[in-house]
This record gives sequence, C-alpha cells and structure tokens, in this order.
Amino acid sequence: MQITAAVSRSPDSPFTLESVELDEPRPDEVLVRVHATGLCHTDLTSKSRIPGPAVLGHEGAGVVETVGARVTGIAPGDHVLLSYRSCGECAQCRGGHRSYCSRSPLLNSSGGRADGTATLSQNGIRLFGSFFGQSSFAQYALAAEDNVVVVDPSVDLIVAAPLGCGFQTGAGAVLNVLSPEPNSRLVVFGAGGVGLAAVMAAKVVGVEAIVVVDPVASRRDKAVELGASQAVDPTVEDVATVVRGATHALDTTALPDVVAMALSALESRGMLVVVGMGARHVTIDVTDLLLNGKMIRGCIEGDANPSEFIPELLALHAQGRFPMEAIVRRYDAGDIETAVADSRSGETIKPVLVW
Repeated sequence: MQITAAVSRSPDSPFTLESVELDEPRPDEVLVRVHATGLCHTDLTSKSRIPGPAVLGHEGAGVVETVGARVTGIAPGDHVLLSYRSCGECAQCRGGHRSYCSRSPLLNSSGGRADGTATLSQNGIRLFGSFFGQSSFAQYALAAEDNVVVVDPSVDLIVAAPLGCGFQTGAGAVLNVLSPEPNSRLVVFGAGGVGLAAVMAAKVVGVEAIVVVDPVASRRDKAVELGASQAVDPTVEDVATVVRGATHALDTTALPDVVAMALSALESRGMLVVVGMGARHVTIDVTDLLLNGKMIRGCIEGDANPSEFIPELLALHAQGRFPMEAIVRRYDAGDIETAVADSRSGETIKPVLVW
C-alpha cells in the first residue's frame, strides 16, 4: 500500500515527507494506522549512521487496522503503543530480560524483517525499514505481536507514544535497575525526555534528594517542577563538587567527560547507569572503581518488558504520579524538521509527531 513517510535520504539530509510502498502484512504481523510518533535521540543518532534511504521512528502509537492469522490477543480497532522487538525464545528472553534479546540487532536494526525481506520500498528500490520492528515515522507501520501493547481507548496516544522507548528507558533505569531508596541521593545527567522520566520515577518511589544537571534553564526549571530537589547549571557551577556523594547516578548524555565525572562523584558502592547513545569510548578511573566498590552498567529500554512495564507506567499516569504530559509537545508530522531543531536546541523536551 502507498503511504506517506518521513524519509532520511542520508545522514546529513533533512527528513522529507514522501510516498513509499509498505508491504502487505504477513500472518505474524500487525498493520497499525499511526496516530503519533515520539521523536527520540536514538532516531537522530541512528540517522547519522545509516546511509539511507531510511524510515526511522520507534515510539509509535495508533490503531490496529488488520492482524495476521497467527496473531493472538490483538484485534482490529485496538489502540496500541509500539516498542522494541524481542524473540521471546532465547535465554535472555526466557529469563525475563527481553531488552537484551540475542536476536535484537536482527529484529530492531537490520533494516528489514528477520528473514531479510523488506517492508518498505520506493519505485522498486528497497528502503531501510522495520526500525525497532515498526519504522513509525509514517502513516502506517507493520509491527509484530511481541512489540505491540494494547492500551485502553481512553489513553491519549500523543502523550503516551514516548512510552515505547524514551519514557520507558528513563523510568525503567530508576525503577528496574538503580532501585534507589527514599534516603538515596540520585543524580541525573541530562534533563531531556529520558532524564525527566527518571526524575518522575524517582519521585514515585519517594527519593528525596534528586539532583539534575543540564545546561538549559527551561529544562532545569521543568526538572524542579517534576520533583527534583536541585538543578545544576554545568556552564557556571562546579558539577563535580555539587554532586559528590551521590549514591546513584544516571547518565543520558553519552558524553565521555560526563560519564567519567559521574562515576567519580559516586560514594563507595554507588551505582552509575548509562543509557545514552553517542560516544563509544570513555576513560574511567579503574582504581577508584575497584577500591570503592563502585558499579557502572549499561541499560537498554529500562530493562523493561514493554507488555508489563508500559501498563504500570500508564497506571501511575492515571493516578497523577507520572505526569508525562508536562514534557510532551505536539508537532504536525510535516513539521518534523522543526521538531528536530527544537529538540536539539533544548527548546522542546519531548517532541511527538502527529500524523
């Protein structure tokens, strides 16, 4: 079927809305009419690494159009959120760690289906698609049973779309990995969508000392509004001194100097979790790590199983304890380049494209 999608022609080119061909759904696939798609830093990082042409987008939300014969538990008309894919069969999946699925690269970032076939094309030329099993920068997306989460029709799909990745990542890093106690001292580096989701999650479990570090004043203000006890401007303050003694830290920046400083600022046996995509290498003080029993670990998708964790976050939102609408800003899909610019400048915390 012919659909409109935001296409990345090359790492340096803008996104452009173009007509592309979406393959027909197979027996194990779900066709979703996309209503909203969150714009995530991972989309922009991936765009810089994929030669193109490509259709990205991995925080889709919409309504099911059709389901394949082998799909169960999902029906046409269902309101759904889309997240990452996992096989459900490998040792990691069976052990409850779906975000570390052994087939994750094949299912989420190979550019096509697991069997190598394409889901998207244009004038007979294959496009990079099936991004996170969806490529939801488009009017319609093909997904699978394992990355579709059915939600109540009352859920605002524009607000909830980022639960597919960004909000799930930040909240999960706190609730599933860091697990701070109320008397902990948590430092969050970066007050974008992921960082502020972490702040909201920390507030849910009663953490009293939540320090946020970000150079953008409006983001620092928002962090305090959402529960941070202190917001630090790294352009004028000595961050290393201010945050020293943290029991827990979360880095969303992927900046080598920030990661190294975050680890050094931890108190003995403190934990640093890194979730940002960017620089591939960082230099750390191994002696400090060893002698003080500190921990550093990576975290993908908040160590969360979307079918379980997304409903938990939606329940918190319904109770007013996870006010994600406070950081979401709507953009028409045709204004995707404005959304990208506003995200990069810090003017908008979490852009969501509406189709």
